[in-house]
Amino acid sequence: MASKLHISVSPHIRSSITTQRIMLDVVLSLLPATLAGCILFGWNALAVVGVCVLTAVLSECIFNLIIKKEQTIGDLSAVVTGLLLALNLPANIPLWQAAVGAIFAIVVVKCLFGGIGCNLVNPAITARVFMLIAFGTMAKAAFPVGMDAVSGATPLTELAQEKTVPLMDLFLGNTGGAIGETCALALLIGGVYLLIRRVISWHIPVAFIGTVFVFSLLLEGFDFTAALSWVLSGGLLIGAFFMATDYVTSPATSLGKLIFGFGAGIITVLIRFYGNYPEGVSFGILMMNILNPYIEIWAPRKLFGGKRV
Repeated sequence: MASKLHISVSPHIRSSITTQRIMLDVVLSLLPATLAGCILFGWNALAVVGVCVLTAVLSECIFNLIIKKEQTIGDLSAVVTGLLLALNLPANIPLWQAAVGAIFAIVVVKCLFGGIGCNLVNPAITARVFMLIAFGTMAKAAFPVGMDAVSGATPLTELAQEKTVPLMDLFLGNTGGAIGETCALALLIGGVYLLIRRVISWHIPVAFIGTVFVFSLLLEGFDFTAALSWVLSGGLLIGAFFMATDYVTSPATSLGKLIFGFGAGIITVLIRFYGNYPEGVSFGILMMNILNPYIEIWAPRKLFGGKRV
């Protein structure tokens, strides 16, 4: 026969979109926040970023060598994990703690579960929670160069004490906090870039941020300035745009994404207003990561050609 029938397993759809391309887009989207963090917090911030990214890549490389697995560092997922972790850490953190966090994120959370696509929870978020519990890292917030760290306080601390935080300071990042969470402008630029590139959809960020805003507005007695301050403070924007939207640990359907974002927002607000920790974004995303398999059941994908049973 002149022509032959070629049979292969799914998937049969071919696309130019690769894991490496997606991860590169995420890295590019995080550059504004990284640059802003290095400008605001100085050389210490650049050192933390370098240590986290380098340690993450080396950890994955060495792990693959030990188990004789094909190298996967070329897909840039380890770079993204290290960069995200660094941006969630204060600039004054000891560098050895930053390295421990990166190793934990890559080896324990990612590689031991089979690598990219197999992890149950977001590596950077889980490492951040691990470091918070193990080292109390987030309680030692850094402050921008020139700001008095003795008299200064993080926005979340001031809001919890019913103090007013200038919205312009929150928007430009002239506040204490982690390296990549303070400058809302830089984070919004990166988030819009991901939306334009269609790396992420609007569902999780809008549901997450909208839930925090609405419930903060209710709990603050309809004070719009205070509610907006809660949105611009802490790790909400970086969490909503860059970590809650992780393909592996978030739902695939639009309804599932909305449920995920709403749940993460509720947990964040409860911890911020009633919990012992000043920030609840990491815990909110981590809890919804754990619930993600159930969300997938509640909001399943529609099977092409399938029948409802």
